[in-house]
Order: sequence, then C-alpha cells, then structure tokens
Amino acid sequence: MPHGLTSLNAEDIEKVAHLARLGLSGPERDAYAQDLSRILDLVSQMNAVPTDGVEPMTHPDEAGLRLRDDAVGNEIDRDRLLAVAPKTRDGLYLVPKVIE
Repeated sequence: MPHGLTSLNAEDIEKVAHLARLGLSGPERDAYAQDLSRILDLVSQMNAVPTDGVEPMTHPDEAGLRLRDDAVGNEIDRDRLLAVAPKTRDGLYLVPKVIE
C-alpha cells in the first residue's frame, strides 16, 4: 500500500461487510481493504485543503447556472417532411381513425 494511506485491517473490513450484508472471500476482503483505504486517504487529502474564506453552499446550484443562448438553429423544413407523408392537409399529417 502506498505511503499515507489509512490502513484498514481485516477486522474493520469484516465489520463493514457484516453491516452491508456482504459475504467476502479472503481476496475480496483484501481488495476491499485497499479500495476503502484509498477512499479514506482521498477524504484526508480533501480535508487538508485550506477552505478559509470559502463560504459554504447548501446546494451546487447556488454557484449559478451556465445557460446557453436561446437561439433558433437547425430549422426543420416542414414542406420537405410533409412531402413524404401519405396524406396531408393544411400543413398537417392525416392519419386513419383508429378508435371507433
């Protein structure tokens, strides 16, 4: 395991597996120990980042949304689309009645 990782032992992994109702084999337990240790190390790294002066947010949308311009683009050629329809009238598709 790389230096600086929070080391989890087999007993810790067994407790977590029991709470999650997981049955783990020896190799799976070792893999989970490494994965969870890496996650805990990442959390430690994030906790070490100085956040003085950073105002807490209750929701990410508070940062503001980046909206695109509401501009017309790729207009549909209605006449071309109506030309391939079996029946049309006054710019609308005509379809057979299906409910009696």
